[in-house]
Amino acid sequence: MRDAAVAAFLASAGWARDGAEPIPGDASRRRYFRLLRNADSAILMDASPETGEDTHAFHRISDHLVTCGLSAPRILRADHDLGLLLLEDLGPDQVSLHLTARPEDEGPVYAAVTDVLLALQTCPVLADLPRLTPDIAAQMLSPFFDHAAPGAPRSEVEAEIEHLFSGCIRPAQTLSLRDFHAENLIWRPGRTGLDKVGILDFQDAFIAPGAYDLVSLLRDARRDVGPSTEQQVLDAFAAGTGMDRSTLDQEVAILSVQRNLRIIGIFHRLIFQEAKPRYQDFIPRVVAHIRRDLDHPALHKLRVLINDLIPPTTYPA
Repeated sequence: MRDAAVAAFLASAGWARDGAEPIPGDASRRRYFRLLRNADSAILMDASPETGEDTHAFHRISDHLVTCGLSAPRILRADHDLGLLLLEDLGPDQVSLHLTARPEDEGPVYAAVTDVLLALQTCPVLADLPRLTPDIAAQMLSPFFDHAAPGAPRSEVEAEIEHLFSGCIRPAQTLSLRDFHAENLIWRPGRTGLDKVGILDFQDAFIAPGAYDLVSLLRDARRDVGPSTEQQVLDAFAAGTGMDRSTLDQEVAILSVQRNLRIIGIFHRLIFQEAKPRYQDFIPRVVAHIRRDLDHPALHKLRVLINDLIPPTTYPA
């Protein structure tokens, strides 16, 4: 029945699913297909409401990013009741795939991505989006406690995260796309300016401290960022936002630990409850991020609380 509904949706837009190329998805239940029509292409997002997905947020955020001059996919046709979107195809060259083939491009690619991060700093926020307040930052660690470290002193860890966000982090006032990393960015070297970087996967956007997406980029679970590139990005971000590097480094460490503890919990759920073993490959990198950033002096108390509770990096077969 759904196949017929998808076919009718595409036909109404002048497209067909014949020969569609599946595109690997993320941790959600959304499915993506690249559609071809002569020399044209488009992307089908299939996000059935029966799986708990909702396409309204993606549509709204995409439209907003376009008005900010950023390269989010334009919505060509939508049926939110069915959970179907026909999207502009921003191109096939994910930043992660491009840099696997052309690692020497890392510096210029990340410089262009940093320009997008800086543009987000001045993009107006949508007032009704959730806001990453200190108490919400603490509550977001639930996956870590529930799936990765059930023996952790939850109330003490939450209290310390709330304290760090209250005293050491600038208030949440920037539009954050949340999953701003190399698999969700498209490299478009033939374009100019902000159009060089296509942006995907932002339906969970919220209002956060300005460095949140910077942390998503530099503490990527899926690829290592070279040390010189990392310093280049941090220097450019500090200069572009008027922050001094020591303040920025502290924010990065705190945001990284909060974000990556949550990610560890989510990955444990995907591995052990949803039988998605490929996420085991990401665990060592995420653990390394956590341990590195716990070494910042501002996180001494948190390190004492959780250092022995950070999950192992390998698991029995």
